Amino acid sequence: MKQREQSLRKVEQEMDSLTFRNQQLAKRVELLQEELAASEAKGKKSKNKGDSPSQQGLQQTQSVFDEDLQKKIQENERLHIQFYEADEQHRQQKAQLKVRLEELERDHEQHQAIVDGLASKYMDTIERLQSAKARLEVKSQTLEGETNECRVQTEECQQQLRKCQSELNRQVKQSSCVIQEKVPFNDTKFSDYNSLNVPPHNRRHQLKARDVAGQALGFVQDLVAALLNFHSYTEQRVHIYPLDSSIEPISPLNQKFSQYLHENAAYVRPLEEGLVQLHQSITEDTVTVLETVGKLKDFADHFTSYTHFLQKILPYQLKSLEEECRAPLCTSSLISKNQELQSGMKRITSVFDKLHSYIILLALPSVRQDAMPQSSCSAVFTQLAACLHSLHDAVKEMSKHYSQKAGLEQQLPTVTQKLCTTNECLLASLGMFTNTTDKIATFFSNNLDFFTSSTGYGPRGGVGALNPLQAESMLGNKKKASDYMHAIRKPRAESVPYREALLNRRVLTSSTESRQGLTQQVMASQEKIARLEQEKEHWLLETQLGRVRLEKESQRIQDLETQLSSALGGGGGGGGGSPASALSLGLGSPALTSLDDGELEERGVGKDAMISTSLVGMLTTTPTNEEVGDEESREQLIKAHYMARVGELTTQLQVSDSKAVNFHAECRALAKRLAIAEKSRETLTEEVKLANQNFTRLQDELATTKRSYKEQLSMMSDHLCSMNETLSKQREEIDILKLSSKGNSKLLKKGR
Repeated sequence: MKQREQSLRKVEQEMDSLTFRNQQLAKRVELLQEELAASEAKGKKSKNKGDSPSQQGLQQTQSVFDEDLQKKIQENERLHIQFYEADEQHRQQKAQLKVRLEELERDHEQHQAIVDGLASKYMDTIERLQSAKARLEVKSQTLEGETNECRVQTEECQQQLRKCQSELNRQVKQSSCVIQEKVPFNDTKFSDYNSLNVPPHNRRHQLKARDVAGQALGFVQDLVAALLNFHSYTEQRVHIYPLDSSIEPISPLNQKFSQYLHENAAYVRPLEEGLVQLHQSITEDTVTVLETVGKLKDFADHFTSYTHFLQKILPYQLKSLEEECRAPLCTSSLISKNQELQSGMKRITSVFDKLHSYIILLALPSVRQDAMPQSSCSAVFTQLAACLHSLHDAVKEMSKHYSQKAGLEQQLPTVTQKLCTTNECLLASLGMFTNTTDKIATFFSNNLDFFTSSTGYGPRGGVGALNPLQAESMLGNKKKASDYMHAIRKPRAESVPYREALLNRRVLTSSTESRQGLTQQVMASQEKIARLEQEKEHWLLETQLGRVRLEKESQRIQDLETQLSSALGGGGGGGGGSPASALSLGLGSPALTSLDDGELEERGVGKDAMISTSLVGMLTTTPTNEEVGDEESREQLIKAHYMARVGELTTQLQVSDSKAVNFHAECRALAKRLAIAEKSRETLTEEVKLANQNFTRLQDELATTKRSYKEQLSMMSDHLCSMNETLSKQREEIDILKLSSKGNSKLLKKGR
């Protein structure tokens, strides 16, 4: 602004000098016109009645020049007026804009001060809420620890029960073997029918399979969440970089890529649903082998769909990275990182394709039993574990490349906050993806022995795998086998000798007694635990009541000490009736009211001893009545305590919620006001730019006008010079004509 004011002053000085010069030229032109008029008047006097044609032409030319000069003078005056008006208008606009800019700066400072005050005001609230949250988390962790301890105790009890049951079953089997030895069975006769035998049910294998399926379900749920976040944030990044879709349309390639990424949930969600169904199909009363797990085929189909989805979007991912490389501000390091990301995406897609192949192989036996021999199952599980480790390595490498790429993009001059936020979300989803794949690979490797080991299912004495018909027959006859085992426990005199029957009876009785004893021990332990819990709660309540009593007794002792001190003070300075009345009011002893100082002295008992005796009697007799009252009001005290606690927590929660809502509303209002102020600032900036453009345009016009004035003045000077020369020539011709006319007149006179 100072530079422009200086330039304006220079222009004004130049205009003043030009105005003074124009005035001088105008005066000179007037003088020349007067001289020309005087010369014309003199020429007219000396002329005859008829003028010569050359003089008439000269007069016409002079009149044309005069008119042209008059027009130029008028135009000069008009331009002066326009320039002065434009200069005044520009000064007024500049002053108005300066005032408005100062007002906006003051408003901005006020808004910033308000925002800073509110931020500092609510930081304490936020910290307090965070500390309360931390305390609640610690409390929840403590409760979870106690719950886990209870669960561990319950599991230990269940394990003891299982041991008892297994011991009982073992003893029953021994007794059944003893019985069967007395009734021999010819196995050789039915050796050809071993394949038709009903296989045994392995309950331990079923429990392990359900536990493993539950852990796998949790890991797959985390994997699904990571994949959903990764695809969603990739779609968001496509709309931001290299072109922002809110400002200009993105390329058709990225539009198609974004459309495919938007459909990722339709391919990712079924993975979780398929594994949930697989986990629900594995129970204690089912048979879990590859030949009987039909839900594994559904999960394999869902995994096939997701693998095809990855193969479909892979070319668009590669082309999108190539488009980022063609961006104007893309450096060589960014190009190399994009190339590394391309190779990483190709590797991840190929690993998913391998996983799909192995899962399809594992699902084939449930469709067709002879599709894969049992000897190949362990090899497939081993390759699947190695493939999961390869997936973890590939995802970890891609996450590292993406982190380096985000750091390089953050150094670009045109990076936006939206792009930085999206990159942070992408890195978080990739970190979750990496951790989940690591957990899945570790989990599969730890349980590889379980997957590759023999399931224990199969026809007794036969060769081959368990088919679904045998599994159905086994589950159908499980109840019959259990009834049979219960039936053979009873001794049969007609088929078992007496001594062996007695021996078997002792075995059965001892096993039953041991089972009953263990059951009684477990029940006694459970009752003892419940009783101890009740006692714990009882003593907690007693502790609270004791505290209440202690506070009450402390308060009463303080009151009694106060009354005692006041009574002793009153007895030292007053009459005979005031101490007894004070003691009767403070201690509630009617015997003291009837005795004055003289009677106390006659009985040989001092006032201090009497007061202490009454105090001791009150302290020894009062707690008995209060204990009765406490026993009656215990339920009311407990209820009032917990209701007060619940009300206090509810009030704190409501206050915290209201403060949080209020803070959120104020933040939103301040954000809106800040956005309005930013818009107004941008508008004023545009107006200042327009004013500067107008000022520059006026300066250019002024320079053009000055240049044209200089050219006109030079032309006028040339014209005046030519006019002076013409006038001098005319004067010379007039003088010559005058001399010739005088000579002619003299000659005529001489001739006469």
